[in-house]
Amino acid sequence: MGLWKLVRGVRQLELHRLILVLIVFCLLSMAFLAYFVSNSPKIKEAPPMPFSDCGGVVAAAAGGQRAPLFLPPFTVRQRTVKAVDNSRTEPVVLVFVESIYSQLGQEIVAILESSRFRYHTEIAPSKGDMPTLMERDVGRYALVIYENILKYVNLDAWNRDLLDKYCTEFGVGIIGFFKANENSLLSAQLKGFPLFLHSNLGLRDYHINPAAPLLYITKPNEVEQGPLPGDDWTVFQSNHSTYEPVLLALTKSSEALAHLGPHRALHATVVQDLGLHDGIQRVLFGNNISFWLHKLIFVDAIAYLTGKRLCLSLERHLLVDVDDIFVGKEGTRMKVTDVKALLNTQNKLQTLVPNFTFNLGFSGKFYHAGTEEEDEGDDMLLQHRHEFWWFPHMWSHMQPHLFHNVSVLAEQMRLNMQFAQCPHPQISIFMTHLSNYGNDRLGLYTFESLVKFVQCWTNLQLQTLPPMELAEKYFQIFPEEMDPLWQNPCHDKRHKDIWSKEKTCDRLPKFLVIGPQKTGTSALHSFLTLHPAITSNFPSPVTFEEIQFFNGPNYHNGIDWYMDFFPFPSNVSTDFMFEKSANYFDTEVVPKRAAALLPRAKILALLINPVDRAYSWYQHQRAHQDPVAINHTFHEVVTAGLSASKELLTLQNRSLKPGTYATHLEHWLVHYQARQLHIVDGTLLRSNPALVMDGIQQFLGVTPIFNYTQALVFDEGKGFWCQRLEGGRPKCLGKSKGRKYPEMAPETRAFLTEYYLEHNLELFRLLNRLGQALPTWLREELQSTSWS
Repeated sequence: MGLWKLVRGVRQLELHRLILVLIVFCLLSMAFLAYFVSNSPKIKEAPPMPFSDCGGVVAAAAGGQRAPLFLPPFTVRQRTVKAVDNSRTEPVVLVFVESIYSQLGQEIVAILESSRFRYHTEIAPSKGDMPTLMERDVGRYALVIYENILKYVNLDAWNRDLLDKYCTEFGVGIIGFFKANENSLLSAQLKGFPLFLHSNLGLRDYHINPAAPLLYITKPNEVEQGPLPGDDWTVFQSNHSTYEPVLLALTKSSEALAHLGPHRALHATVVQDLGLHDGIQRVLFGNNISFWLHKLIFVDAIAYLTGKRLCLSLERHLLVDVDDIFVGKEGTRMKVTDVKALLNTQNKLQTLVPNFTFNLGFSGKFYHAGTEEEDEGDDMLLQHRHEFWWFPHMWSHMQPHLFHNVSVLAEQMRLNMQFAQCPHPQISIFMTHLSNYGNDRLGLYTFESLVKFVQCWTNLQLQTLPPMELAEKYFQIFPEEMDPLWQNPCHDKRHKDIWSKEKTCDRLPKFLVIGPQKTGTSALHSFLTLHPAITSNFPSPVTFEEIQFFNGPNYHNGIDWYMDFFPFPSNVSTDFMFEKSANYFDTEVVPKRAAALLPRAKILALLINPVDRAYSWYQHQRAHQDPVAINHTFHEVVTAGLSASKELLTLQNRSLKPGTYATHLEHWLVHYQARQLHIVDGTLLRSNPALVMDGIQQFLGVTPIFNYTQALVFDEGKGFWCQRLEGGRPKCLGKSKGRKYPEMAPETRAFLTEYYLEHNLELFRLLNRLGQALPTWLREELQSTSWS
């Protein structure tokens, strides 16, 4: 037994030693491998050659090498193109999308936004009301785009006739897309048009028709030979003279298709309808805009169909920043050969873009912080310093927001300035980011290829300017962007990361009461603040309970100034903070600004009869001793002609304009979803506030449900509802609220009723489309108008 224990002990000892030996062997192997990898010579692939030749040039040089191409019959006729004139329309695009989430719809909107074109989106109706297309003989839209052209083709007769008449009368064109799917017919005629569609095809070898009238940015050229992506392309066929092909391609299959004509025939994938069939010009795409050439043609189509009203100049400016020129780790920094390549590429690009110059960003602390070869590269950069533009980071490359001490921040900037001045170049401050240009030099390859590609396929004229001059040029082109647009820093991780840890977006309001003025917004504000879970902003010493942030000079004070008007919520999920500023409703810049900072906010608009609202505003101005209101009757104000004094027309505008409710609500619906908007019936709020407040609580989703029946009491002396105090005593708004005015003159009421009739009908149609209940005053107004 003792012998067995001794043998077992020896075996266990040997096993432990074996495991220990294996561990030591693994560690030595890993150390050897790390040493070998870090010290072995790096295999560096040669950088790729930049894009060089244009497809059309190559094809022309190889003339006679390939079989002839057959053009569709509709390309050989002379065209009589009617000049586009939609000058009686607003420069706005109406976009009909399949849904708010559809990919093509989002791509269309992205192009419109990047071009700074105004637009309005609607879910494409197959039945139901068309949005309002005109207002007082002025068209609301200069162009109509259908994500799915079949939604246009299959419109019910009433809406189709309405839209076509609008397009004919105002010279408005239509862009439509047909994207085939597995359920699409292989061949079919487009309903109501002399045009046939052949779908689910594989295509290759794209061509641009140089005779297409719409070409502007796109330069006619032959695309590099090869298949187009996907097998879901649609081509168009027609013998009618109204259709001009824009883009053409061959079928992938070598077999001739009977309905498509002979093999090697070119088939139109994008066609331009010149309006010879029904007086409406259109551009139809046989696919989406994912393919790069479709994006160019889409932009050209917008320019052509709007008579160049929605169009950017062919002059484009280019600036390339090379960020962190000294900051890279050893082994990634620029060597002498990399600097030579940078200079060589800059010289090449200067032959294509006059005065092209790379803009180098630096942090002086990291100068000479690489290998010996890389330090020589730093020296060469400075030897050629006058051949580049420069912009600074912080001295130590630390992000400015991380400095909590202003003096330390200033010292970092001073050190970098000293580095720049001795003996380096004067610096223009202009900050962007781009990867280092050492090693693989993909930056050089990318920009040389890009510039050559743009010049090959577009008519764009590339130029460059030093950073500060370029900034000035940008604001000359887009002057409206000189004003900031504050966005919610908590909706973008990058912004939140650089925001102070002491700040929180929880202080931003969850809903807005936007007005308009003189509709009862002060009463609504007081009722809302009675709710235990609802909190208003702190009062302003200038504008009292209204902050008036989004509509005027306060906006330039920034979001910190705005948030200081709100307390820290005790419970983020259940506390509802809000602000009321009644002139938000009809101030055009407010919806865009509000949606940028508060995209998830809910919006309350309080509407009364616009005739009564106009009269109340006039009386409000009289009470505030406005000399124009005191010296003119209300009838004189609202009926004043264009020859009246500027002061009188200003009062007329402030009396009448806010009452065109539908127009202003449409502005809000450009930036907010319909489900975020709630229309409060101002007349019902005055007569039955508890009922209205119950509806508002349901819309906001606030808890607990507050009993306004018990919280409010009617004050017979004031003639309106007030807060109920202990013992049933009322606490009402001040003397300036709920004033009683003399009756409006009957002829003035009749004039304004006629003035607002069409606007009220537009509001009726809008609320029906949104599924919102009609205010009692609107229903009564339309009924009395119909009866009369």
